[in-house]
Amino acid sequence: MAVVSAKEMLLKAYKEGYGVAQININNLEWIKAVLTTVEELKSPVILGVSEGAAKYMGGYKTVMAMVRSLDEFYNVSVPVAVHLDHGSYEGSYKALEAGFTSIMFDGSHYPFEENLAKTKEIVAACHAKGVSVEAEVGSIGGEEDGVIGMGELADPKECDIISATGVDMFAAGIGNIHGKYPANWQGLSFETLAEVKKVSHGVPLVLHGGTGIPAEMVQKAISMGVSKINVNTELQLVFAAATRKYIEEGKDLVGKGFDPRKLLAPGYEAMKDIIKEKIAVFGSANKA
Repeated sequence: MAVVSAKEMLLKAYKEGYGVAQININNLEWIKAVLTTVEELKSPVILGVSEGAAKYMGGYKTVMAMVRSLDEFYNVSVPVAVHLDHGSYEGSYKALEAGFTSIMFDGSHYPFEENLAKTKEIVAACHAKGVSVEAEVGSIGGEEDGVIGMGELADPKECDIISATGVDMFAAGIGNIHGKYPANWQGLSFETLAEVKKVSHGVPLVLHGGTGIPAEMVQKAISMGVSKINVNTELQLVFAAATRKYIEEGKDLVGKGFDPRKLLAPGYEAMKDIIKEKIAVFGSANKA
């Protein structure tokens, strides 16, 4: 199936009460792991790409070429969107030009009026090309490519205004954090989520920082209008752990165990297992 906008898959998820995973990708192994797993489970998916990850992989055009080629090679039949994650104003336009099918413009660090104006502008540019848009109000805690947020709770009044700009999905800070969650994390603010849902104009909501949030919390958030859940750190952790185990057991020293195709295989399989777990929790299997 051709790589598509995230709009229709999220509207379907919002209507039917399940969540679509955004799995952030970092290299060829990540893309392969996601595409082969979602095809097996017949689940839609969103491939998240931070600006830093795009630079690491050789630029936005390289990312799109890799995804389109692998999508064709594996004969993927499910909807796949390629989404700029926490895009800057300039990065949003570069990704749009390179063929990304979905853009998150993160203007949460700007004064609200500037965030609003820039969001409206990017919505118009993206919709002219059939590309979906995500906006954010209330910064997400933790660090994402050098952007640090303190886990603010979004202002429902601002959410009302931003969600009325025509965005296709909307991220509001509800106490969630990028990266590992600290032991004293107080959990998601479902009170804030309920208030945001009331003023979101039927726009599917997004939960950032999906790694470390208990499954029952995620499922409650989905029942309250969250249709997209972002996952990144968890895959990085299991990939690193499986690779470390392979080397510590000396398998890279046996035969041609040093071959990158063998060296990276345990991490690849570990990621596929986590992706399967997330799809089960989010309820998107057989929803393509």
